[in-house]
Amino acid sequence: MKETLLLKNIAMHISLTAEEEAYFVSFLQYKKIKKKHFLYQEGEVNKSRAFVVEGCLRSYSVDRNGFEHVLQFAPPGWWIGDMQSIIKQEPGTLYIDAVDDSEVILLLKTDLEKIYTAVPKLERFFRILAENALATYQHRLIGNLSLPAKERYENFCRLYPSLIQCLPQKQVASYIGVTPEFLSKMLNEPA
Repeated sequence: MKETLLLKNIAMHISLTAEEEAYFVSFLQYKKIKKKHFLYQEGEVNKSRAFVVEGCLRSYSVDRNGFEHVLQFAPPGWWIGDMQSIIKQEPGTLYIDAVDDSEVILLLKTDLEKIYTAVPKLERFFRILAENALATYQHRLIGNLSLPAKERYENFCRLYPSLIQCLPQKQVASYIGVTPEFLSKMLNEPA
């Protein structure tokens, strides 16, 4: 059952009956994404949220100078999506691609509205996710505005411990807001 990880994720916050689980699972779609291939690109309307089962995805924007700014990494057990595009159903501002060969479970926005009506507990679950994401983004924004690069890197390591060794340094640098050269120099400085 590919949805086992997702159901465990949900069970950390709410309890579903077997019937509610079966109803929810009936809406899930599965997709494999090859490394460096896109789930969504800037300008596309995001129709679904994605839950990562295997691999790793990332969301990022590209500025007018061509520099990438990583907003999020999503290893197994994490959700990812361009929330503004999903909620407003307007063209997205983010790229979402696979860092590694990945498999995701997609949940369409249109189906989610039906699910909320039939299983209100799932609306609570997604509210909890949204609240946690908002708190995390606020913490990150404050850190990006006020913390030195070394502390931003340490925060990254705490948030994504499973990714430290497997991500390209360029992507880690983009996430913490420094150049790859600066990150390399910083990591090679004596403690």
